[in-house]
Amino acid sequence: MPEIDDPRLVSPQCHSLTPVQTIHENPWFVIRNRGGYYTIEYKTPQITVLPIVEDHSIVMVRAKRPVIGDNTLELPAGGAGEAEAPVIAAARELAEETGIEIRESERFQLLPSISILPNRSPVFPYIFQINITQQEFDMRKMHDKEILSVESICFDDVKQMIVGGKIYVSLPISILSRFFLIKSCDNKQGPDNIQTY
Repeated sequence: MPEIDDPRLVSPQCHSLTPVQTIHENPWFVIRNRGGYYTIEYKTPQITVLPIVEDHSIVMVRAKRPVIGDNTLELPAGGAGEAEAPVIAAARELAEETGIEIRESERFQLLPSISILPNRSPVFPYIFQINITQQEFDMRKMHDKEILSVESICFDDVKQMIVGGKIYVSLPISILSRFFLIKSCDNKQGPDNIQTY
């Protein structure tokens, strides 16, 4: 799997913002004041997985979010363990949150990252796409207790759920929107519909 050469996936790139002061620290993240900019910096790489079922559906999880009193539709995601490679973390998060176990790490395609909050999150998440079969989805095992349900949603329904506000978490919307834009561009520039300018 080719790596994306983006240093923002690994560490903050704001070396000129000084002084750096730690405001808060817990086992998961640190809040820092970097020359007047307050940042949230996770202690391990953050991972999001875009599982595509046979080019017709997307696997999404309904995550329990008690802080906002809702169960939100999201993509499988989480943090890597200590010294855990991002692609291994992607496979683990997919298995934990959906019950879909994929052992071949080469099936996970690293996508260009998307910034969540550019002024506040100086380290970007790793985003992996994986294509799975309907059988792999149907044969999934139990998911963890933070997930209410695992759903395979057809492309058109995902688009309508974004438009209608039923999918409203920003990072999944960004990943899904880019996926659909790329798909649309690929379809328009196919051999039977060549665009000329």
